[in-house]
Amino acid sequence: MGISCVSVVALLLTDVVSVIAADGPPPARVVMAKVTEQEVAQNRSVIGVLYYERVSDISTEVAGLVESIKVNQGDHVKKGDTLVLLNTEILGQEIALTRTRIEQAELRIQNTKKNFERLEKLYNKAGVSEKDFDDALYAYQDAQKEKQANQNSLKKLLIQKKRSAISAPFAGIILSKDVDSGAWVQQGKQLVSLGSSDDVYVRAPIAENLLQFIEMGSAVPVTITAFGREITGEVIDIDPVADVKTKNIFLKIKIEPQPLVAQNMSATVHVPAGPKQTLRVLPRAAVIKFQGKDFVYTAKEGKAAILPVNIVTFMGTSVAVDNPYIVAGMSVVTEGNERLRPDQPIAVAGEE
Repeated sequence: MGISCVSVVALLLTDVVSVIAADGPPPARVVMAKVTEQEVAQNRSVIGVLYYERVSDISTEVAGLVESIKVNQGDHVKKGDTLVLLNTEILGQEIALTRTRIEQAELRIQNTKKNFERLEKLYNKAGVSEKDFDDALYAYQDAQKEKQANQNSLKKLLIQKKRSAISAPFAGIILSKDVDSGAWVQQGKQLVSLGSSDDVYVRAPIAENLLQFIEMGSAVPVTITAFGREITGEVIDIDPVADVKTKNIFLKIKIEPQPLVAQNMSATVHVPAGPKQTLRVLPRAAVIKFQGKDFVYTAKEGKAAILPVNIVTFMGTSVAVDNPYIVAGMSVVTEGNERLRPDQPIAVAGEE
């Protein structure tokens, strides 16, 4: 009897497995988007390099002993941050001495003024000679000039003290540190090199025959190679000198400030390479790679259908293709496509 029960259970399990196998896996849930049509230009990818358009080689205006360096190569600084401090101990003593001389000059002014005013009264009454009167006037005026000269010297010393603390003229990144604490620096000595974080550019070479398709101020996709991160750049200008051998023209493309980027890092830029033409545009998320080629999934009778695509233009979060079977209005899978297989049942969970 036990054997009969086991046989029945086995038969039931076999039936369940057969039903599941017949039905197959449940439909894959996907999100789809409509293909549109747009006039766009074919583009071509070129490799450029990042650089800082605005670089300041910061030097000292006064000679002195480097007391401390507040930054290291690669540090990010804000405008006004202190970069280098020069020792001001001797300068402080000169400032104190000059202030004492100003006080002495003030005392001399008070004394010579009294003497001059007394002799002036006597001179008006013919009580003193003209020479004595002139000498008193000269002494009074000389004391005033002495005070003015010391005040001017104090202003100069205070400027020197202020400029002994060298600060950043703009926000940026330290490209090089050329001195260290304990070094004696002369006036004009370069201390650090600072690149402006607000002036990061990509220098990208293009063939001279492509210049006709470039519009100043136009947006172009830029991918920073180190991170695979795509951003949008703006074509600002071209370098006024072409390469002598290749005749390539170099585009100047401005990008937004980026963290963890270094001068001379590489970046891929997609630049226009032909006149505008009517192409089909679809989200970049719809494109999948298989054996090095590009494909998209669409729906056919409730199942996934895979189609190869030829990408003509990269447009940020979209791409343009020229395949005749990709038409405006058709739907392509944008979410869930990475796990799909051809002819797999799908259930549309939403549409972009």
